[in-house]
Amino acid sequence: MSKLPAIFRVDDLYSSEVIQSALRVGNAGGVRASVADNNAVSKVVVMTSILGNKQLKENPYHDRIEGDVLVYTGAGREGDQSLSGVNKRLPQQITLEFPIYAFEIIGSRRDKSLGPKRWKFLGLLEYLRHYPSTQLDTQGQLRQVWLFEFRIHRELSEIPVEDDFAISRLALAAARVKETADAADREVVTTDLSENDLVRQKERAIRIEAVRGRLLGVPPQRFEHLIKELLLRTGFERVDVTKYSQDGGVDVNAFAGEQMWPIENLLVQVQAKRWLHSVGRRDVAELRGSLEPFARGVVVTTSYFSRAAISEANGSGKNPITLVDGYRLASIVEATNLEMA
Repeated sequence: MSKLPAIFRVDDLYSSEVIQSALRVGNAGGVRASVADNNAVSKVVVMTSILGNKQLKENPYHDRIEGDVLVYTGAGREGDQSLSGVNKRLPQQITLEFPIYAFEIIGSRRDKSLGPKRWKFLGLLEYLRHYPSTQLDTQGQLRQVWLFEFRIHRELSEIPVEDDFAISRLALAAARVKETADAADREVVTTDLSENDLVRQKERAIRIEAVRGRLLGVPPQRFEHLIKELLLRTGFERVDVTKYSQDGGVDVNAFAGEQMWPIENLLVQVQAKRWLHSVGRRDVAELRGSLEPFARGVVVTTSYFSRAAISEANGSGKNPITLVDGYRLASIVEATNLEMA
């Protein structure tokens, strides 16, 4: 029997058996918990696979790493998902501060060249938020799923197993001081299709979600140009995409056209976020800080906004920021017959 690792190192490869034995978790499921004698969680392991752009077009809801955020979708590709079992334990990290290890599979068992070490250690995770979302299942039917968002702490490059709890606790405390996270930024405001559309307009709701799914599969740079085309189709003029970056600044500049005569020539500056994970308060504040004097700011996303982001956008005494979530965006795309290819 091989010796179990005393330290897990970021980007090193491990076998499923080693992960299971060293961290004392089960051998099945995407989320595996190690539970102490008092039934409290002592550590959690999240097993995921991250797809490239080609596969994302086939399954735009698949787990993603966006910046330093891992978006993890609950298990099951058909029917409604329920928040139960080990998934319910993940938010307990806020109070219990246990470590969450993340591993990404880099190849299938059919690839004999890889051997048993097929799981790359991504680092420890910091639970950010979870919320229900509406998606299309493999049969093209609407269903409710649960999304979990985590921050990946890659800077913690070596994790001694015997010290993982203390390391996690210190990292979480430092992150909270830096981010000043509050309950409002953990709460995500979603478009509830079950109330708005499923009863009276089920077919339309399916079409809109199908459009959102295709938008989620578009590469980020192409997404910015789609927003440009959408602005041109809806009456804006002199629309330009800025140099591509990932710094939270302005992505598209546009001026209100003559058909918008009360605000003709108003500069509108858009931040386009083709994200699966939600947009938080800091993202909205960063856009406001990037705006030209007297310009109107807009954040457009394929996802949702946190309660804190909405409050920031409409804060008293601040230049208001318009927020367009994924459902609203998909509705506009459908209404204008915008091609996404």
